[in-house]
Amino acid sequence: MARQRDDMADRRVTVFGGSGFLGRRIVERLAAGGAEVRVAVRHPERAAFLTGSDRPGQITAVRADVWDEATVAPALAGADAVVNTVGHYVERGDASFEAIHGQGARHVAEAAAASGVRRLVHISGIGADPASDSPYVRARAVGERLVREAFPAATILRPSVMFGPNDFLDRLAGIARVMPAIPLFGAGDVRLQPVYVEDVAAAVVKALATLEAAGQLYELGGPRVYSYEALVRLVLEQTGRRRLLLPVPYAVWHALAALMGPLPRRPISRDQVKLMQKDNVVSPGALTFADLGITPTPLEAIAPTYLRRRED
Repeated sequence: MARQRDDMADRRVTVFGGSGFLGRRIVERLAAGGAEVRVAVRHPERAAFLTGSDRPGQITAVRADVWDEATVAPALAGADAVVNTVGHYVERGDASFEAIHGQGARHVAEAAAASGVRRLVHISGIGADPASDSPYVRARAVGERLVREAFPAATILRPSVMFGPNDFLDRLAGIARVMPAIPLFGAGDVRLQPVYVEDVAAAVVKALATLEAAGQLYELGGPRVYSYEALVRLVLEQTGRRRLLLPVPYAVWHALAALMGPLPRRPISRDQVKLMQKDNVVSPGALTFADLGITPTPLEAIAPTYLRRRED
């Protein structure tokens, strides 16, 4: 049983990327627990939906770019703890994987150490590997190493693909709405272990309040492993559609991604194709939700609530 520090009530926590898919859930949970939360984002005006809560002044937004070192330290002033959720799946301009997941992570960890922050939770991803041929996966691993060097007591969380409203399942449902066939990555047999975004947010809060979590790495996956094809079929079942499933060789996906490369908002990148070529599941022997005292939520208990609503 994990021994608890008191809780996060009356603590000051800075959440980098706090308006994102995961970050907003972390901010809301921390605030609900009585913490004073600072949302550090590139565009503070886009976090207005969080700061305009029923707890005036408890959630504030500040401008910070993790790859702009000068903006990081001010966002940490007076904080007891920090969470870094910043991440991108597509490189755009100066926002490279190395800048965000590597050097950006280092900037946060170094500033946290210099400012005397007690706890740091860094969000990475399952499969982070410095030897990977995927720039995204390599940068995630580099970021973990740089965080450890700067802040050895950091807790690193590696979630699998996260689900919740407006997620990848929603995007699949959108494709199914307009296309007669759903293209699969290869044979559709890559394995994924989808994890509920609210469970990952709960793990972040638990890690901040658990002394034993300091310096540890956890891999967070849902209670069941699925093939990509099984997930597509689940979406079709929940949205009441019948579509042809079309296996597409990875070589074709890479060619399509290369052709779309010059587009400012390309629907898929070569790096995303590489991610879909490797299983994304919890490693044997890894610390998991169980070690934080959390039972992960089944996909079937949540996905129907928003996939069916999409069709209403």
